[in-house]
Amino acid sequence: MGISYDDPDDNRGWSEMMDFEFPLLSDPDREIAGLLDVRRPSAHPMAFLPRRVTYLIDPHGVIARSYDVGRHIDGHGEEVLEDLRSLVET
Repeated sequence: MGISYDDPDDNRGWSEMMDFEFPLLSDPDREIAGLLDVRRPSAHPMAFLPRRVTYLIDPHGVIARSYDVGRHIDGHGEEVLEDLRSLVET
């Protein structure tokens, strides 16, 4: 799933436009962002956007690995899938 600061209607439109095959949740109050430590400091020039982070969650609901993606997404999906395969095999 994905989480965005945007409201549910904006997320729905974005999800449909991008043809996402996963849910895109809304966090306009930035509560989840605070819990996951992806909020930027208020003085940061991009404070209105969360950091881009991917979390790989194991079958027990525990974060097995996190990836601070930033703007560099090339190969990111493959890396996560490889780690997921390793997680499932153990």
